[in-house]
Amino acid sequence: MLKHTITCLTIILLLQCSNVTAQEEFVSPQAKFITKFPFVQITGGIIIIKAQIDNIKDSLNFVLDTGSGGISLDSSTVEEFKLKRVKSDRTIRGIGGMKTVDFTYNHSLVLPGLKVDDLDFHINNYDLLTSVYGVKIDGIIGFTFLRKFIVKVDYDKLMIEVFSPGMYKYPRGGFLIRPGFNALPYYGAMIKDETSVDGKFIFDTGAGLCFLLSQDFVDDSAFISKKRKIYATQAEGIGGKKTMNTTVVKEIRFGPYKFKKVPVYIFNDEFNATSYPLLGGLIGNDLLRRFNIVINYPEQSIYLRFNTHFNDPFDYSYTGLGIYLIDGDIRVIDIIPGSPGDKAGFKPNDIVFALDNNFTRNIQAYKSALQNAGAKIKVLVLRDNQPLVLYLNIKNIAK
Repeated sequence: MLKHTITCLTIILLLQCSNVTAQEEFVSPQAKFITKFPFVQITGGIIIIKAQIDNIKDSLNFVLDTGSGGISLDSSTVEEFKLKRVKSDRTIRGIGGMKTVDFTYNHSLVLPGLKVDDLDFHINNYDLLTSVYGVKIDGIIGFTFLRKFIVKVDYDKLMIEVFSPGMYKYPRGGFLIRPGFNALPYYGAMIKDETSVDGKFIFDTGAGLCFLLSQDFVDDSAFISKKRKIYATQAEGIGGKKTMNTTVVKEIRFGPYKFKKVPVYIFNDEFNATSYPLLGGLIGNDLLRRFNIVINYPEQSIYLRFNTHFNDPFDYSYTGLGIYLIDGDIRVIDIIPGSPGDKAGFKPNDIVFALDNNFTRNIQAYKSALQNAGAKIKVLVLRDNQPLVLYLNIKNIAK
């Protein structure tokens, strides 16, 4: 009888416990797969997506950019397709400056298997980015689009998958972060050189570099060894060209991930694009491309899972040359005084005709060749319509 009583009590307790754990709970609906499509990856890991606007059949090139707080179109694209342009007092800010932008309202973005309506595009001039990448940049897809969906970026397969907001099952083996949002996602990282310093940095898939630090952050934290060699260089972004410096730091960590001997850029953030002291800079796509990423803005989370590129070597090359595709020619426009390019004898407006035995005149191929740190390459240029051979010793900034 006692045994029977204990058994009944056990059953009652189990039922009671079952009732406790089965309380009603409101949950989000399951995220639903919408579409997938390929993307092209160019210098620095930049993602180029093919899309259309409204019923226009022409395929346009958009940069997928978590460092953009909106969605935009190139001014020449707006003019070409005669989209209505409306004046505004809205201002955008980037590392190169600030500017007031116009808008074109109420358009559709058409991706393979997905149409997003009622989008307002701000208008900017992306001629410089087109010259840098050698690919016509028609616009940038940022927060305005990303906030509506869950977006999975697979750098191994060069594929993007889009899901509706909701409960999403992340693959095993990764790390879920809950970034802060100041219009853009930012997350904490530790940087180590002579000493260690913690900071918060924007996650920026539109930046073709590893790490960008504001000079204020570097000066205030004083973590970079005084023995470090600093090299003058420049980069391009929203607002134009920007003079900055580059060097290497011993280590960078974010989440459970650690990278050693990481190249970093340091710039004078005169327009406070990084909102210092809230943020110290940004994490660029030459680091982020080493992960397959799930961007889940509806849940304010980003999931990272390292991929086959995790241990790819970093780009330690330094030439001091700014080369751009202009009217079909690859031209040297900027030369840093005292740089390897200057010492090799390059002059502004030299046309780069070949690198070693590469006569493709493809700026992406030439930029890849110039990322061979420590190499000596033969460059055939045209100067005043006369061929000239120059020998360029590409500096390795890690040594």
